[in-house]
Amino acid sequence: MNQKEELTQNEELAQEAKYTVKDSVFTDLFKIPKYLLQLYQTLHPEDKESTEDSISNVTIKNVFLDQPYNDLGFQVGEKLMVLGEAQASWTVNIVIRSFLYLAQTYQEYIETTGQNVYTSKRLKLPRPELYVIYTGERKNKPEFMYLTKEFFGGSECSVEVKVKIIYDGEKGDIINQYVTFTRIYNEQIKQYGRTRKAVLETICICKDQDVLREYLGHREKEVVDIMMTLFDDEYIFRTYVANKEKEAAQKATIAKSKTTAQKLYEKGTSLEDIAEILEMPVEKIKKWLNLASV
Repeated sequence: MNQKEELTQNEELAQEAKYTVKDSVFTDLFKIPKYLLQLYQTLHPEDKESTEDSISNVTIKNVFLDQPYNDLGFQVGEKLMVLGEAQASWTVNIVIRSFLYLAQTYQEYIETTGQNVYTSKRLKLPRPELYVIYTGERKNKPEFMYLTKEFFGGSECSVEVKVKIIYDGEKGDIINQYVTFTRIYNEQIKQYGRTRKAVLETICICKDQDVLREYLGHREKEVVDIMMTLFDDEYIFRTYVANKEKEAAQKATIAKSKTTAQKLYEKGTSLEDIAEILEMPVEKIKKWLNLASV
């Protein structure tokens, strides 16, 4: 291998992995009908009749980024299943996210089925089931999270939201394999950082341990691309927020400078001195003071 090839390979191995890697693989894995059916059967083992064709994917779009949320929604018969993004850190806000996701999904469902919420006729809606997969480490593992308990001290409320928390699944099932994948990845980033090497090692170990082997074997390139995407949702959002904060700071600075210029002018300070104090052109000071023609 020549020096240029070695440098290129080293750059690839050091390339920063996507911070939302587990969530991205989560949505990519379960958009495949075969694995989505396995997920449903893990949640409803009593249903032996449903097939891949029985499942309708209703994952909604993130309008701000024109990309799917890192949440999963699908319908099987009269059931509407909503799975919150895999959480490595504990947060009660997933209850609110699930509630908002459900509300938006219902709105789109009502529109696509041609129903009218303002008529007296009762709407036909699938029955919701809300879940979140938690992949972190936690001693206290409640089976459910409730809106009233987490946000209103358990007092009665007009709206109740109940979310079932899934931790490990049963050994070998699709949920258990996904959670194992996330934990193997976490170990690799501890060793190699958020790099391509950590991604490749994760895939290699998972295939050796029969964890999502078929999925990773058939879609290894796609999975690596997903995990290594630099301009991900988080990056775009951070950039958007940073730009807005910068714009706000600039406006605040200009407003303060204008106020200072006005006070100095009223005290008899010359335009040249004001410009020197504020480190601004004299013409700019004149414009601020409505003296452009002076």
